Amino acid sequence: MRLVMAALIMIILASFYHVQLSDLFSLSSAAESRIYRLVIFWAAAIGGYGVVVTALGFAFSPLKNDYKVRLLPVFLGISALIFIFFYLLSSSFETPARDEQRRVRPGETITI
Repeated sequence: MRLVMAALIMIILASFYHVQLSDLFSLSSAAESRIYRLVIFWAAAIGGYGVVVTALGFAFSPLKNDYKVRLLPVFLGISALIFIFFYLLSSSFETPARDEQRRVRPGETITI
């Protein structure tokens, strides 16, 4: 389940903060696009592997030392990350793109 959490963190960083990360590391737009695709690929691979391992873990019978494992904190972490993802997704609909943030002054023309 921790692999699923790691995949969710990677998806959130790549989806919503790729511009800030590329500015932090001074990446070009081509490198930013390449890093975005690479992070999304690895997040999907890690998340898929985490889902398979979690499903197999639930399918097998528990061992003696499995009773010490607490699933609630990890489950709450995954739920919080899903909530953060959808919150950032819904708030991204309202914010304009980087190029559209400059307001039009009176008398300026708008090219559509």
